[in-house]
Order: sequence, then C-alpha cells, then structure tokens
Amino acid sequence: METLESELTCPICLELFEDPLLLPCAHSLCFNCAHRILVSHCSTAKPLESISAFQCPTCRFVITLNHRGLEGLKRNVTLQNIIDRFQKAASSLGNSSSSSSVGVGVGVVSASSPNSPNNESRRCHQQQQPPPPSRLSPHSVSARGSPAALSLAVINANSAHHANGIVASNGNGICGTGGSGGSSKTSSSSVTASPVPSSAGTLAMSMEHQQQHQQHQQQQQVATLPPHLRALVGCQFCEQDPPREAIKTCVTCEVSYCDRCLRATHPNKKPFTTHRLVEPVPDTHLRGLTCLEHENEKVNMYCAVDDQLICSLCKLVGRHRDHQVTSLSERFDKLKAFQVSPGRVSEAVMEASKTSAAQTLENNLTNLVKRNSELENQMAKLIQICQQVEVNTAMHEAKLVEECDELVEIIRQRKQVIAVKIKESKVMKLRKLAQQIANCRQCLERSSALITQAENSLKENDHARFLQTARNVAERVAMATASSQVLIPDVNLNEAFDNFALDFSREKKILEGLDYLTAPNPPCIRDELCTASHDTITVHWTSEDEFSVTSYELQYTIYTGQTNFISLYNSVDSWMIVPNIKQNHYTVHGLQSGTRYIFFVKAINQAGSRNSEPARLKTNSQPFKLDPKTAHKKLRLSNDCLTMEKDESSLKKSHTPERFSSTGSYGSAGNVFIDSGCHYWEVLLGASTWYAVGVAYKSAPKNEWSGKNSSSWVFSRCNNNFLVRHNGKEQLLEASLQLRRLGVLLDYDANALSFWDAMNAQHLHTFHVSFLLPVAPTFMIWNKSLMLLSGLPVPDFVDDCSEQQLLDGIGVGGGGTLMCRSQESPYVLSTMKGCH
Repeated sequence: METLESELTCPICLELFEDPLLLPCAHSLCFNCAHRILVSHCSTAKPLESISAFQCPTCRFVITLNHRGLEGLKRNVTLQNIIDRFQKAASSLGNSSSSSSVGVGVGVVSASSPNSPNNESRRCHQQQQPPPPSRLSPHSVSARGSPAALSLAVINANSAHHANGIVASNGNGICGTGGSGGSSKTSSSSVTASPVPSSAGTLAMSMEHQQQHQQHQQQQQVATLPPHLRALVGCQFCEQDPPREAIKTCVTCEVSYCDRCLRATHPNKKPFTTHRLVEPVPDTHLRGLTCLEHENEKVNMYCAVDDQLICSLCKLVGRHRDHQVTSLSERFDKLKAFQVSPGRVSEAVMEASKTSAAQTLENNLTNLVKRNSELENQMAKLIQICQQVEVNTAMHEAKLVEECDELVEIIRQRKQVIAVKIKESKVMKLRKLAQQIANCRQCLERSSALITQAENSLKENDHARFLQTARNVAERVAMATASSQVLIPDVNLNEAFDNFALDFSREKKILEGLDYLTAPNPPCIRDELCTASHDTITVHWTSEDEFSVTSYELQYTIYTGQTNFISLYNSVDSWMIVPNIKQNHYTVHGLQSGTRYIFFVKAINQAGSRNSEPARLKTNSQPFKLDPKTAHKKLRLSNDCLTMEKDESSLKKSHTPERFSSTGSYGSAGNVFIDSGCHYWEVLLGASTWYAVGVAYKSAPKNEWSGKNSSSWVFSRCNNNFLVRHNGKEQLLEASLQLRRLGVLLDYDANALSFWDAMNAQHLHTFHVSFLLPVAPTFMIWNKSLMLLSGLPVPDFVDDCSEQQLLDGIGVGGGGTLMCRSQESPYVLSTMKGCH
C-alpha cells in the first residue's frame, strides 16, 4: 500500500493525483498543479497565455505547449481509474472489523509520511490541507501530519483486537474504543507491544495534543533563530538557478517561498488560509529528526530498552519489535520533571522520574555546568590576555616608532656633519687650485713677453742695435729653457677627495638586520673542557650568540639522583646562583669533596634568557696520606707518606694513643676523617698476600685487627683467601689471585662502602652502613708493602654501577651481582685459623 500510494502521489501537492495530465516525458501531474506552475512563471507584464513551456517537476524535461496550453496535453485516464479504485479499497479497509485491525494499521503507517519524488523539502502535512470529500476516506485513515500517533495505533492494534475494540484516526489523535459501549478513553502511559486488558482500553496519546505540541515547538525554534540565518534562505519552489530569495516560510508545508511562488502556491482561500507563515528560516530548523535505520522516516517513539529514538518501522519490523516503547512527549515530561525542585513536583512524579537515564542526565548536566564555569573562567583569562596583547602591541609599536625616529635623527645629523666636511674640503681644494692657476698665469705672461722680445730682436735690421740686444735676449731664452721645471708651477690635477670615502655598506647591513631582539640561544656546557679538584669545579661553555649575550648566570646544586631535572630546577631554594658572568668559563670554589653537582648556564640579554641542558660534574675525592702518628712502630712509611712497608728493623717510635700498638696489628690510618660526600681511592697491593683495607671510626681499638670490632669495616686477604670482616664476623669472597689494584669507594651520604677490582672493573663487595661518626681510611699489612693513591675521580664503571643502584633502589652484592645487604646481614664466623 505504501509503495502504491507513493506512485499515485503528485510531486507538487503531495496528494493523490486529481485530473492527472500525461506529460511527454511519461510523468504525470495534476491539472491544477500544472496551472499553478504556469502562474508562477508569469508576471504582470506577461500574460498566462504567453507561457509556451515549463519543466517537469520530476525529471526537469522541458514540456512544450501548443496554442491550447494545458488543454492540449492528454489526460491520464488509466491513472485516474487506478486512483478511484485505490480510494475505494482504502475506504473499505477503514470500515473493516477489528479482526482486520492489523491490516488497517499497516495501511495507516504506509500512508503516514509520503515523500515527494522531486524535493522532500516541499512536503505538506495532510492534517493542515484537508482533501476534497471524494478523497476523504483514505486520508482520514492516513493522517499524514501525525506519524507518532499513527505508529502508536499500529503498535496497539493487536492489543485492541483482544479487547474487541477498533483503532481509528480522527486526523489529530488516536481514540481507543474499549468494550461494546464505545466510550473513548485516552492515556499517556507507556505504549508496549504486549496485550492490554479490555478494562484499560487502548493506551495512546491525543494526536491533536501532540500535533499542537510539535507545531508549537517549530514556531518556537523559528522565533529564536538569529536574524542572519533568516536572511540567507532561498526559495525551495523556484525552478531558476540560483533561486530567488525567500520572503516567507510555511511551517505547515515546511517549505520556504519567494514572493512569486508564494502567490502561486498559497492563494487567499481555504485550506491555505490556515497555513502559518513566518519569516524565512533554513529547512533544517523545521524538519524533524530522521531515523538512522530507515531513510526519510521521522523519529516518533522512544525505546526504553535501548534508550534510543526510533521510528514506527523500527517498532513494526525492526530490531525494536519486542522492546518497550513510549511516546516522545511522555519521555520528555519524565526527564524534564526530574530537573524540577521536589517542592514543585508531586512525590509520585519525582519517584517515576528517577530513572537511570535521568540520573545520568543529571550527572552529565552537573559536569557540563562545571565545565561551562571552567570554560567561562578560561575565556575570561583569554580575554584578559587578549587585552594585554593589545596593550603590549601598542607599547611595542610606539617603541618601534620612537627607535626608528631616533635612527632617522642620527642619520640626519651625521648627514649634516659629513656635508659640512665635504664643503670645507671643496673650499680648501678650490683655494689651492686658484693659487696654482695664478702661478701658471704669471709664468705664461713672462714666457710670452720673452718670446715677443726675442721675435722683435730677430726682426731688427740695425746691426748695432741687434748686437746690443741679441746677446741679452739669447741668455734669457737659454736660461728660461734650461729652467723650464722651475718656470712651470707644480699643479695638482687630482680632483678626488682622497681623505673621504663614503662607504656605508656595513651600516646598511646593520640597518637591514633591524629586528626584534630575541633571547639568545641556549649555551652548551662542554664537559670535555671542564676540570675539577677535590673542592673546585671549572665549568666551560660555548654560545652561538656571544655578541647578543649581555651576561651569563651559573646555577648549581648537589645531585641527589633525581632524574626529573624540571622538578629539580623548580626547587629554587636548593640552587646556588653566580650572576653577571662575562666570560665563557667560571670556577666554583668551596665544594664538597667527591660530590656530584648539577650545573645550568643561563644566557641573558634584554629580551630574556635561556638555559643550557643540565650537566653533571663531580669533584674529586678528598686527597689524603698515611698518618705517621698512627703507624705501627714496625711499619716504615715513605717520605711522601703514600707507601707503607713491613720492617722488623725499623726504628722504635714513641707510643701514642693513636698508634696501632698490638703485636700483629701492623696498621696505619689516613690523615683525614670523612663525614660527607663520595670518595674513591686505590691501593696498589704489589706482591703482598696478607693485608686488610677499609675504614674505621676514630674510636676503633688500635690494639686489635681492623674488622674485629663494630667500629671498623675491612676487605682482607689471607694468602689465597679473600674475605670481608666487621664486628668479628667474616664472609668469604671470590676474587682473582692476581688482584693487584684494590679500589675503595666510600659514599658517606649513601651509607655505602664498596670494594672493587680496579684493573678488571669488577665489583667485590658492598657494606651498607648507617654511619654515625666520621670515618678514616685504615690499612693493615703483614708482608711486603702497599702504596696509596688518593684524590682520584670516581671511575666510570663505579659511577655507572652506582647510578644503576640508585635507579633500581637496591644494593650491590658480592661477585658483581646486584643484591641488597643491610648492616645486620649475618656473617659466617671464619674457620681460617691460619689468619688469626
């Protein structure tokens, strides 16, 4: 039925064809609609009879008319007969019994929303354009203007069948007649696909109320549109391209018309007088939402199961067939009621509205309000920044004009100064040239007079007179010829200004490079050029913008193992700052020995500053020597106090409390006590096979082996056995018999004492000790000699292992493996009797 009706619908009036014309392109058109098309093309100066052609509204084929006009076109008699039969069939379906109510429902839906084959935007609602009496019965069932109500009628068709009721449409609503009495009852409760008891009747909304509600919403949307949207709407009925500007929009037809098309399609007579005309608005503001699954079908229901807007076809034949649905207005009232204060809504309504969707909506609205508040604050800040940008721009523009004016003034002044110098040089040169011209003129006059006198003498015929003057003239001519250089003045013919060279190429390049002064590029700390001692570090850096840098600033702090340099840099309190450095290097004094530091260099000029990448530099270990005051009397120390040797024949030394004194305790301590930092020293073992190296408190007993008490920690070798000893407990270790260079790393701040095979970069053991007092290096030997190397930088292999230990948060165990050992780790009692 739906397909059939769409084929019988006129593309202009969207009604069943009435007196259809058969066009040459094989399409059909109502006679009255064709006449209205011709009327829309004529003007006051052009009569209707002069229109000889028009376009088919379906295929745009040009229809040529003869002198008879529309009467010259053939009538589509076959189509008119089909329409008559269709009207009769639809009328019989509308009057059928309740047993065929489902079929009627299907017919209702099929006629609910016909679409124009030409332009969907030109569709008009049937309830606002009542058909003539001959076509009333099928469209009284179709009720095109109320798809929501019709769909609800179809959904409840099965339920009404069980209640022996008939579902019919009055054009604006659905009435359910329950029982034989035929009394009509309406309800706004949810509509479901399940059967409804006969006592409750058919559950449906009033179509008239829903239609008025939808039209009222459309009018509100039109009234709230901004003026600029209303002015940009074109006529949707014009055939010209581009269409003329629309002057009105028909809310009933959902079409915008220009002045000419409005007069042709909406004459001042019924039913068009009931159409509501408003200011022109875009088509999207009038159309309802369309179904996502069924094209050109408007949504008119709400699926409570899927929480989704659906159309009637979704409920009839789609996946929402068995779902509980409700009308849009009822769902709207429920969600809206939840937002009203409890004092204004009854308790029953409040309870019914507190659904999961409403709660979700309330939470989302709360978040949205909060978000809007944040956006408003952000927008206020952005506006403030924009205002500040305007102020800064005006300030910089004024500064630019001022600076350029100063440059122009300087150029003007220099131009005047240089022009004066050029004029002075000109006067001086012209004065000299004038003097030379005068000299040349005098010489020329004397030469000319001499030539004249000589010529006169040669012309003399009197012998006596000629002889009297000839000799004098000859002498003067000979003298003048011989001294020609003297007679000719020294004339400078160079007109150039040798002392002036107007070359402004350098200044031009500078002027061409005029621009904003930007912050200098970040400097780069050159690690390979940096040097360190036990208490100083000299930092070297380079900069690409040395000429634009006003000064440098050096910042440094102790490195605590923190890998996040940004957070470390933000902790301003821990940084030491050296400002106003003019060179590319600086030496920092008074640093802790054996300590890692983080350095930043900041390049500064008037435009700002930029920091270099952080550099980690470390001071060397604290240098120390063997203390002769603590050396055992049978130990001999070298003159530089860096070597100790077992010597039974050494001179007896006076006894002091600091000296190792017990028999067999051949030891000596360093001359320094360490209470902070990270320190590294090495011991050259030579051929010694019995020794002990470690650290001890000052209070450690001097009359027993180091490591036999709780105040000392040592690494020891006894012939072919290696061990560590503390508090009388010993632990065997695996080490190479070729161990010749023992490295000792004391990280006082990290509470760690480590021993290394320095030649093979192999870790031997680590004591984890919570040091309470300063400690001194201690050395014991029973054969051969030892040599001390102190003040050394921490080797890279030790540094890498220490950093890995900090990152992993674990200690270093024996044999080079990473494992955690606390101070209370159990040490097995030694069974090596030969070493005692």
